[in-house]
Amino acid sequence: MSQGPGGGADTAEIYRTLRPVLFSIAYRMLGTVTEAEDIVQEAFVRYHRAVTGHGQPESPKAYLSTVVTRLCIDYLQSARVRRESYVGDWLPEPLLTGPGLPAGSRDPAAAAEQADSLSMAFLLLLERLTPLERAVFLLHDVFAYSYDETAAIVGRSAVNCRQIARRARQHVEAGRPRFDVEADERDELAARFFGAVENGDLQALVSMLAADVAVHGDSAGAPVRWRRPIAGREHVGRLLVALGRQLHAVHASLEPAAVNGQPGALVRAADGSLIGVLGVDIVDGQVQTFRSIISRDKLRHLGPLADLDALLDQRRRGGAAGG
Repeated sequence: MSQGPGGGADTAEIYRTLRPVLFSIAYRMLGTVTEAEDIVQEAFVRYHRAVTGHGQPESPKAYLSTVVTRLCIDYLQSARVRRESYVGDWLPEPLLTGPGLPAGSRDPAAAAEQADSLSMAFLLLLERLTPLERAVFLLHDVFAYSYDETAAIVGRSAVNCRQIARRARQHVEAGRPRFDVEADERDELAARFFGAVENGDLQALVSMLAADVAVHGDSAGAPVRWRRPIAGREHVGRLLVALGRQLHAVHASLEPAAVNGQPGALVRAADGSLIGVLGVDIVDGQVQTFRSIISRDKLRHLGPLADLDALLDQRRRGGAAGG
């Protein structure tokens, strides 16, 4: 990045300072890491062109926030049809936010707030809003832009943005997820839970599951998939026991990780490649929601991926040998 004409602020320093918050906005808008990174990069390309051609914008943050937000709105409007025809559950791309980040990989949210607004549950809640509602709500309520600043970014009046924010806030508050606030207790329960999954311990699993627990799996049509959500303590318990057996059959393991600010695990093949990402929501000392993401497109940013077809063949051969 170069310095703007006339002794303007160094673009590289602006990039370093503003990129985390811009990525945070884009990721929460889109629920995808790759597209969020691309949009932030495009915003800085446009900023560089503006600096080169017209001089330093009065407020780099306002300029870049406007470009990122409007690109996100355009993307969401064009993605609507793709979302409606998506095979199976759609879940956001997982973002690793703490221990468990693979060595050498990027952590785009390193400087971003680790708030509930990053959780899978919250991102899915935002899916109920229109792109404009999502932008206004995030800018004002999550990132503390004033209504005047938000209005300039989205091209509406401040009065209109107040109305949009109020409407969006009502939708969000009606379904806002609750999480256990004691991180140590939450993480201890998560460790026992994932241990029970690996060990296939049905009794232990059932004791940790909420009565209305639900499982969601995003495979995007990959060979290993759950076609629809599965609910209920007994059904989910048996499914997780079966999952543990499948992991054992291909010598896979679970590696603890913080996924979108909540407890999770990376599913590793024997060679260390990534099979999938698991995450849980823990409420009132019980596992309320279990999510599994094996969509290959949603995991590429996390490192080398396992060959699912080869793992399925390995599991079948193991089953035949054991039978």
